[in-house]
Amino acid sequence: MKKIDFTKEFEKIYMQHIKRDGADKLLEYLKTTDFFAAPASTKFHGNFSGGLVEHCVRVYQRFRKIVESEYGESHFKKDGVEESIAIIALLHDVCKVNCYKIEMRNVKEDGNWVQKPYYSYDDLLPYGHGEKSVYMITAYMKLTREEAMAINWHMGAFDERAKNSSSILNRAFGQFPLALLFHMADMLTSYLDEETVK
Repeated sequence: MKKIDFTKEFEKIYMQHIKRDGADKLLEYLKTTDFFAAPASTKFHGNFSGGLVEHCVRVYQRFRKIVESEYGESHFKKDGVEESIAIIALLHDVCKVNCYKIEMRNVKEDGNWVQKPYYSYDDLLPYGHGEKSVYMITAYMKLTREEAMAINWHMGAFDERAKNSSSILNRAFGQFPLALLFHMADMLTSYLDEETVK
């Protein structure tokens, strides 16, 4: 089975579908960061180098399937739909760029202590999660309201804001069904499609 180059796949999908003013500058910016080398998390899904870009591509694939199952293939012929799907999925976790650091810790192996590398998370722009991604994207290009809501609320009930008041999440998912479908795609991808390095 041929190994997928997720960086190339990301760029291919991005260039094919995202044509909005500023999209080229945003992609240039991502190339100056660790986006294509960063993990997706410290100890959960995609906790390895390149895990973040792999996660974004896999979420795109699953999100597109979910949208098709709900609305049919003809839905993608509507103006802007393909672009919105790509923007939401590929860019929902840009908030994670330049946040992961490799550090060392002592681990016992066969009765001996050895040093092992691990990822730590150090966010120098503590703006939140989904809302931080929206903030970073809109520095380069405009988002539709539905795109912004889907990215902003992609963590669903795991978002600290939703833990304080579930009614805000209910309203977001009720008014913007794409936000609910994207949350489902992100969760399904994280738990069913991706590996975790133990």
